[in-house]
Amino acid sequence: MTAQPRENLAGVDLLAEIQRLRKEKNAVILAHYYQKPQIQDLADFVGDSLELSRKAAETDADVIAFCGVRFMAETAKILSPEKIVVLPDMDAGCSLEDSCPPDRFKAFREAHPDHIALSYINCSAEVKALSDIIVTSSSAEKILAQIPKDQKIIFGPDRHLGGYLARKLGRDMLLWPGVCIVHEAFSETELLKLKAEHPDAPIAAHPECPPHIVDHADYVGSTSGILDYAKAMPGDTLIVATEPHIIHQMEKAVPEKNFIGAPGADGNCNCNICPYMAMNTIEKLYLALRDLKPRIEMEEGLRLAAKKSLDRMLEMASGTVGQGDLGAR
Repeated sequence: MTAQPRENLAGVDLLAEIQRLRKEKNAVILAHYYQKPQIQDLADFVGDSLELSRKAAETDADVIAFCGVRFMAETAKILSPEKIVVLPDMDAGCSLEDSCPPDRFKAFREAHPDHIALSYINCSAEVKALSDIIVTSSSAEKILAQIPKDQKIIFGPDRHLGGYLARKLGRDMLLWPGVCIVHEAFSETELLKLKAEHPDAPIAAHPECPPHIVDHADYVGSTSGILDYAKAMPGDTLIVATEPHIIHQMEKAVPEKNFIGAPGADGNCNCNICPYMAMNTIEKLYLALRDLKPRIEMEEGLRLAAKKSLDRMLEMASGTVGQGDLGAR
């Protein structure tokens, strides 16, 4: 497929044009915590994926511009079918979603008919439609607590999140072998070196991290949960083991504290920047608002099937109020 020539945007005041277009198109701009600071700062809402989709659904906007990755924009469309949902770059995918093709997941389910499927929200709409319950990193524990111990469970696509939950709750789950390439990149050796330099600094880690990182953490939780921990912790320095762009929100919330990104294997954070999130740019956001594309389209039967597993999560996880992905309700 031949790449289309890039449009010359020299001389365009992109920030001013985005402000004009958001009003003209009655658009709401969403930015995940892993977006570049410039995009976070111009968004109407910054947060975790489900939290953002729910907030957008509550607005009277006609257009949702989701600066995140494809499964997040799909979730927004599932919850707001009447709104136009655009993603600045349709190639902004997710290693977890890629690890779990719907046809393989369907075959896996059929091979284990006595299992129910709990799927992490980082998956395609098709996989959501094949699942019984969707979970987020902040709602999974409450949901698992409501499922009988003798009920067999498939957990996918993140084996690290599934393994963390299995160890913490004593649940034997059949884990799909997917991983997040960002959280997989953290180095235990480099983390311990950093901890030696800052012995009083706690470590906050996302449960998508592998066990050799999570086991050193003082706090394990969703991105929003880590942000809340950063605000509430008594100390002045925190080591952060998740995608480093969340640190922008930490520095805005508590500028008097010091936040250090956990290092990758090369001793720095560069390999821990999500390459998919980085595909969204100010230029692409401007073009998406101007042209209302790339646009998320979804067949209604698929949308309703995917929404069923999301609705089940929201029914079961209402008690996770204010604990991250579900937002303060």
